Amino acid sequence: MLVVAGTGTGVGKTAVTAAVAAAHRGRTAVLKPAQTGAVPGEAGDADEVAHLVPGTAVCELARYPDPLAPATAARRVGRAGVRAADAADAARALARENDLVLVEGAGGLLVRLHAAGDTLADVAAELGAPVLLVVRAGLGTLNDTALAAEAVAARGLACAGTVIGNLGVRPDLAVRCNLADLPEVSGLPLLGALPEGAPACRPRAFAEVAQAALAPPLGGRWRAPRRPGRVPVPEPVVR
Repeated sequence: MLVVAGTGTGVGKTAVTAAVAAAHRGRTAVLKPAQTGAVPGEAGDADEVAHLVPGTAVCELARYPDPLAPATAARRVGRAGVRAADAADAARALARENDLVLVEGAGGLLVRLHAAGDTLADVAAELGAPVLLVVRAGLGTLNDTALAAEAVAARGLACAGTVIGNLGVRPDLAVRCNLADLPEVSGLPLLGALPEGAPACRPRAFAEVAQAALAPPLGGRWRAPRRPGRVPVPEPVVR
């Protein structure tokens, strides 16, 4: 199992989750404990993964219409939210029929899923599963990533590494330097960087992008740069 967490909202967790699923050679399932900002019948993050990676089993435990933190969105519709134990039970059930289960969070690692304070970190602890941190590419990501890495370590959780969710069209100086600095600042390996526009790909093209943008531990062939200025990722994806 692998718990996919972000350093914040909008960092590309769903794209990275889909990419890891696409690069995996066995049967894969994706669990979304809480989907916010979507009404019934509207496509959510799990649906996007299913579209990008056909054959992936997807499961969503709760859905709330307001684009807020899950516990807050749940409270606004008179619900308590999703307990970490319930999310862990659902992940274990998926694991009985799949080789890899990816648990995608909502927002950051410590955003509350339940009124009692349960977070995605608690789900990882319940499962004894490593965390994969999805991070931003640009200025400010070093601090965000270092804080998230410290939070993971403080809770005694394992961390597989980091992946940049969206490299951008033309990586500037800050991005190029961050590619080299992220492993040093976080103490974690950089395991990939998804190019701009990857989620707009059709499934076959997306699988090729995933292979090119993820490092071997995640099933791809990407290699992290050893010094600033070298950005080993595919060209930006154009519709």
